[in-house]
Amino acid sequence: MPASRSVVIGVDSSTQSAKAAAVDADTGELLALGRAPHTVTGSAGARESDPDEWWTALVAAVRAAVREAGVPAASVTGIAVAGQQHGLVTLGPGGRPLRPALLWNDTRSAPQAAALATRLGGPASWPARTGSVPVASMTAAKWQWLREHEPHHADATTGVRLPHDHLTERLSGTAVTDPGDASGTCWYGTATGAYDPDVLDLIGLDPALLPAVAPSGAARAGTLTPAAAEALGLPRTVAVAAGTGDNMAAAVGLGLGGAGLLDHPVVSLGTSGTVFAATRTRPTAPGLAGFAATDGTYLPLGCTLNCTLAVDRFAALLGLDREDAAPGGDVVVLPYLDGERTPDLPHAAGLVTGLRHDTEPRAVLGAAYEGAAYTVLRALDELLAACGLDPADPAVRDRPLRLVGGGARGRAWTDTVRRLSGRPLFVPAADELVALGAAALAAGAVTGTDPVALATGWGTGAGELLPPVPRDEETWDRIATVLAAATPTLLR
Repeated sequence: MPASRSVVIGVDSSTQSAKAAAVDADTGELLALGRAPHTVTGSAGARESDPDEWWTALVAAVRAAVREAGVPAASVTGIAVAGQQHGLVTLGPGGRPLRPALLWNDTRSAPQAAALATRLGGPASWPARTGSVPVASMTAAKWQWLREHEPHHADATTGVRLPHDHLTERLSGTAVTDPGDASGTCWYGTATGAYDPDVLDLIGLDPALLPAVAPSGAARAGTLTPAAAEALGLPRTVAVAAGTGDNMAAAVGLGLGGAGLLDHPVVSLGTSGTVFAATRTRPTAPGLAGFAATDGTYLPLGCTLNCTLAVDRFAALLGLDREDAAPGGDVVVLPYLDGERTPDLPHAAGLVTGLRHDTEPRAVLGAAYEGAAYTVLRALDELLAACGLDPADPAVRDRPLRLVGGGARGRAWTDTVRRLSGRPLFVPAADELVALGAAALAAGAVTGTDPVALATGWGTGAGELLPPVPRDEETWDRIATVLAAATPTLLR
């Protein structure tokens, strides 16, 4: 490939790993993908990672992607990071992390979230203010936990960042975030497009500790610092985009947004399960996270803590391959191994009921799939209503679900979602939509082009349409009944 051809790098810095996609900026062709793992530590609700390890993994993944793509370093013109949302990174002197980051699935801050939700007018007022009611995953609750449990770290903090903010700052030297990832903190006002001074005052967070909010994730934050250029083996002229959160980047990769598809629901099956859509309607539904998208639209989202990893854990406990599942029948599994975010049950544990002497292990595994899929899909009608749509309208009811994430490659997952939703599924061919979305942000920073328009032109959201199958109302109702009965006692 000639050095004059533009190559952009999109980084997906997730809970488990860093992935770096080297992409031809003209065609969207994925030239290579570099990977490096992350380590997550903690038990009894704690989930933490070392931000320095994120940087080490990013460097290794980017170097591998450029090497495997076989392109000269001079071809690389832009880079952007899409990171796991909500994590709390606290910086000290010199911009170094003071302690491991508190991750999105760290549930220790549940009491702080519950206390915050009662303030500033109570739970009903928070969606109109910040888009979301505080829950344990939100960064505001994590900062409050730090103030109460580790005040010495809170007092010593000279900068507060989200995971993608921290990595963007390591790349560019600029403290910057974007509206999408900022909207997952509960201290950013989706109505005002700025940090909410009342929330910051409530949690004792000095706004001077926060990064500036760029207009979009494709805004140019700067170019590589000398140290970053040396670490990556790239020219200092490489443009660094502001970047965004992983869900927002996945939306870009799918071509969802103002310059693409609006009000088309997506189900993402990964470590967490999510259902979301890009819309022009600002969401204020208490059961959803009312996020901003990174392109100026909105991204209402329902998120569960327990998805593919939880089901894989059941497969391991049963000694089965993850695909060796059968319909659950009378068995109901609520696989809430890490507590749960939606519904808001941070102290819940996994629940299995309906076992008989003749119950087969394959049915128990199938019930785990059903419980996880049900938990994600139950937010779908609320999502559609948040987009200003009538979920009962046949045109809305028959709109395909875009199925993405690692689970979308599994037969058992696909079959379960089809059966419980009764909807057609659209399965994009591309595997790395977060990294591809980040690459579109990088290309936008280089050219000034709308990243959703770029991704749409690249065709990264193209895929296969699967027709609907009859909805399994019996299984749906059985799980709903067990969840309702167990919530007051067994899951609290």
